[in-house]
Amino acid sequence: MRISPIIFFVLVALVGCVGTPKTKSSLELQAFQRREFDTTKDIAFKSVLSVFQDLGYSIDTADYDTGIITASSPKVSEVGWFSVTIMNDTKATAHIEDIRNDLVSIRLTFLNREEQSSVYGAKSEKSNSVEDPRVFDNAFQKISEAIFIRKETH
Repeated sequence: MRISPIIFFVLVALVGCVGTPKTKSSLELQAFQRREFDTTKDIAFKSVLSVFQDLGYSIDTADYDTGIITASSPKVSEVGWFSVTIMNDTKATAHIEDIRNDLVSIRLTFLNREEQSSVYGAKSEKSNSVEDPRVFDNAFQKISEAIFIRKETH
């Protein structure tokens, strides 16, 4: 079977148009990873902890002095081809920082992780930063609600 030259060039053009997704700059990432809230560090810290738990994360570390919270989602595993086990989870990190009296900055990061292992002991890992602003909008909306509730009850 012979491929027509026109079809060949169309296929080459289409393949050439498929590229790797553009990685966002650090300023673009910070634009949706960071928000400021009119509250105290204490209320913000407790609110982020509770929101992470509400979203199904297990808290790995929480250090009030540094303002760092790390959390992990439950691992989801499946068996793929040739008995390769694939495990996926998400790691979340928050940094809560005092800017000035009753104003804090919260920066979130989410990392999707995949680990593959075979019955023969071979392992591989890869991870990708979550760069979808909707994920951050959702988390910050929940944090904002938690801050509001905590401020009203104190």
